[in-house]
Amino acid sequence: MRFFKRGEDPSSSLDLLVVGLGNPGREHAQNRHNVGWMVVDELVRRHGGSFKGKFSGQLAEVRDGDLRLGLLKPELYMNLSGRSVAPAVRFFKVPPEQLLVVHDEGDLELGRLQARAGGGLAGHNGLRSIARDLGTQDFLRLRIGVGRPERGDPRPLADYVLSNFEPHDDAAAIVARAAAAVETIARDGLEPAQRQFH
Repeated sequence: MRFFKRGEDPSSSLDLLVVGLGNPGREHAQNRHNVGWMVVDELVRRHGGSFKGKFSGQLAEVRDGDLRLGLLKPELYMNLSGRSVAPAVRFFKVPPEQLLVVHDEGDLELGRLQARAGGGLAGHNGLRSIARDLGTQDFLRLRIGVGRPERGDPRPLADYVLSNFEPHDDAAAIVARAAAAVETIARDGLEPAQRQFH
């Protein structure tokens, strides 16, 4: 059973708005904290889309079969993400259950995925900003595990997530699997994606 019904809100021009969280600037491009951006980039590549500047970010509209997906990378800093997401949600008339936010999660081991609807904000500044600007926490999330510093690594988590993936982390494989999870959520709904990717 699909998590949302396509056509439920005939005024919405998208089946799913996918938001990848990250920080702007070349120095952040390969940061663990930017894995949401990496997933959106991969989805744009897979579906032959192209970005245009909109909603204080980069937006691509693509098709996956008969599904219409919006792919957004807010270009404000993480703690201001809501200022990009809220205008996009209003423009496309997307209800919360058709908004999927893709973000890093230090409380999950490296590469582990967790898809969920609503829930807490887990101290994530990007989620907090989006929830505040939308007035609800009831949107979909895809949490991508980036792990925590290994024993003997003195860095606090905030510094760790702002560092780059290491070659042995195989970020490309993590991003590809997360992009496949987004596609499954879009096509089949949340529960099938949870069964397949958790």
